[in-house]
Amino acid sequence: MQKRVDAEERKLREEALNISIKEGSANSFSTGISSSYLTPFALALKANAFHIGVLSALSGIVSPAAQLWGSKLMEKYSRKRIVLVSVLWQALMWLPLAIVALLAYKSLVPLTPLVYSLIIGYTLLVTFGGIAHPPWFSWMGDLVPEHERGKYFSRRNLITGVVELSAVVIALLIMDNLQNSPYLFLGFAVLFVLACIFRLVSFHIFHRQYAPHLRPREKYRISFKQVLKQNKDFSKFVYYQLFFNIALMIASPFFAVYMLNELDFSYKWYIFITISSSLFYLLFTPLIGKISDNKGNKTLLWLANIGFVFTPLLWIINSNPYWLIFVPQLVAGIANAALTIALTNYTYSNIPEEQRGEGVAVLNLIIGIGTFIGSIIGGVIIQKIPITLMNSAYLFIFVVASAARLLVALVFLPKLHETEGTKHKKVAAHVHLAHPFKNNHIEVGWELTPAVKKIRKI
Repeated sequence: MQKRVDAEERKLREEALNISIKEGSANSFSTGISSSYLTPFALALKANAFHIGVLSALSGIVSPAAQLWGSKLMEKYSRKRIVLVSVLWQALMWLPLAIVALLAYKSLVPLTPLVYSLIIGYTLLVTFGGIAHPPWFSWMGDLVPEHERGKYFSRRNLITGVVELSAVVIALLIMDNLQNSPYLFLGFAVLFVLACIFRLVSFHIFHRQYAPHLRPREKYRISFKQVLKQNKDFSKFVYYQLFFNIALMIASPFFAVYMLNELDFSYKWYIFITISSSLFYLLFTPLIGKISDNKGNKTLLWLANIGFVFTPLLWIINSNPYWLIFVPQLVAGIANAALTIALTNYTYSNIPEEQRGEGVAVLNLIIGIGTFIGSIIGGVIIQKIPITLMNSAYLFIFVVASAARLLVALVFLPKLHETEGTKHKKVAAHVHLAHPFKNNHIEVGWELTPAVKKIRKI
């Protein structure tokens, strides 16, 4: 009898994993068809650099904060219920953005209020996505056998990545001919409606996915002070990440603005340059993994940080699109790969297994705070401070960001210690090819991978 129950359970789990790939593909199509064009949409609404900074800042900090909320909700509600409700609301939040585009198309409302509507709408959309992540990840952790996680997530992420990239190309085919036409805002509305439809498809597929019952768990609590106090090395790493992300985000949200407003690039070149960093990231990740094995993760942190020091300066040297793809974006892709692996391994090596849920939550929130502060600083410099030293305020913040990144490396990296016996973890890299701000906004193509985003089963 027990063998029969186990066989049925195994069959349900296998079906659930196949369903998850279909769900992930629908979600990736939703992301790919829309998110690459949020910055162009904001600029078409006459958003200035400060608006872009605020949009980047809020989207960067609300997601980790919402993840903490999503973890707390698992104390009272089932994981599947939390995911379904959050995904439904996330899907529906694309409709207000489509309405904003239609109002702009019909010229029924002044553009400035529409910019703020975009900021509010997208912030809510990111919030619902953050709430869904911890229960979804805990749910998937129960479905995928531990010894098969690398293989499964590699396969899942490869498929969803191809789907997302295909959606980016489809969006480009729709928008490339509309860039200078009266139907531009109508095109944005179509993209956002498609994003809603495919996220609703994802929601429908979630209904069919089996969710194992979560065993009783202790109440989830996170103590920042306790995590940081008990592990001095990890504490130093967390402070490094705070200031590194501040320095990173002074310039990162504004490469897109620089391309579209100052260089007057077409959407085609904007998309090609945007996704090139992620493609180089994928290409160089195996090589960086070998360097991690031989040289350790502190070497990777130096490689990533110095790579990001040079990236903004390379944008200043030449504005030819081929140069931007094959030089600054190549350097950024290598730096992204080094940072992702080092971030994952350093976290695993410096936090005891029983504290990883709390440790990663702390790290995510600190990265979000750094994103918020850096984005606001960059927006204020561009929009509010008269720049006379250079012809472009964007080039000025590129220099400021480069200097800040170098300073952070020199101050913090010598204080970090390599953990003996550290090995490269073969994690399933997960890259959002089209996220406009934090994860892949021209320069930054990384995020914490599923392996490091481990949320304690609570």
